[in-house]
Amino acid sequence: MSYFRSNIDSMTGYVPGEQPQSGGFIKLNTNENPYPPSPRVLEAIHKATTDRLRLYPDPIAQKFREAAGKVLGVSPDCILACNGSDDALTILTRACVGEGELMVAPDPSYGLYRVLADIQGCQYRSVRFDDNGRLPIDFTSGAKLAYITNPNAPTGTMVPPVHLLELAENAPCLVVVDEAYADFAPNDAVPLIKNCERLVVTRTLSKSYSLAGLRVGFIVAQKQIIDTLMKVKDSYNCDMISIAAATAALEDQEYFEQARKKVLITRRRLEISLAELGFIVTPSHANFVWIQRATPLEPIYQALKKDRILIRYFRFRDNTEGLRISVGTDDEINHFLDAMRLLV
Repeated sequence: MSYFRSNIDSMTGYVPGEQPQSGGFIKLNTNENPYPPSPRVLEAIHKATTDRLRLYPDPIAQKFREAAGKVLGVSPDCILACNGSDDALTILTRACVGEGELMVAPDPSYGLYRVLADIQGCQYRSVRFDDNGRLPIDFTSGAKLAYITNPNAPTGTMVPPVHLLELAENAPCLVVVDEAYADFAPNDAVPLIKNCERLVVTRTLSKSYSLAGLRVGFIVAQKQIIDTLMKVKDSYNCDMISIAAATAALEDQEYFEQARKKVLITRRRLEISLAELGFIVTPSHANFVWIQRATPLEPIYQALKKDRILIRYFRFRDNTEGLRISVGTDDEINHFLDAMRLLV
């Protein structure tokens, strides 16, 4: 006997990257930022915990919305604070797609989309990118919601803004551009929102702002879209500490830019070094590098793991493989490359 809905019994849950609880690992598997957050974050956390935790947090995180709006050049009314960008994706899925209706996303892409569809009891269609990294103009045909990770995970490739706008303008539904890695890319879709109601952007502070442990993300869309999504979110979906820390991180753009530049410099060095080792390296617009080759990749992943170096191994339904390596500190990348040279 089961106590659960049939789609829950039959689905496969999302499997996050390994998070070892013991020390001694070089973690290049879950795209965390290798550098600590702004010192202002710790100051804000300390202040937030002084005689405030007995109170509920601001249910709409208004100070955070104002800080994010200032950084992105949009009205705070166009921002919805979330408990990480996964919460943003959950809110959007719950709000837009009913049981039996259709959600679409590219292939390959973030594996959580299919899981959210399974939970919702809706249909899910994946569409392959063409050789130019684009999606067909009828990508969203018949859908109630579309997701596009941009830059894409796990490949680090990008759909040009002009093509994103074209897809959204021709869609029958909201087109959500999941920009978890946009701060490491040359452009983003936020400026397009003012001219297209159907275009929605999700962001996270886990990667570029070094706050993966606090779970803060947000949705950017036209005000009328945000107003409706407000009805779907949990009452207090962001806690007091997270709101304070995320606001402080956004307000320290000088620190953010310094850390971002270091990641970009190391990313380029990692791409060059892996190409020299004979791998097919996809030029990355994210804080990770995607590599492939003609011979099996899983043995490399396993050998590195034995050496206490964690990267991410992917095997897709068509049996193609790839390895995703997060950009770490220079010392971490040196250690990783030394290990790779012994393996190949």
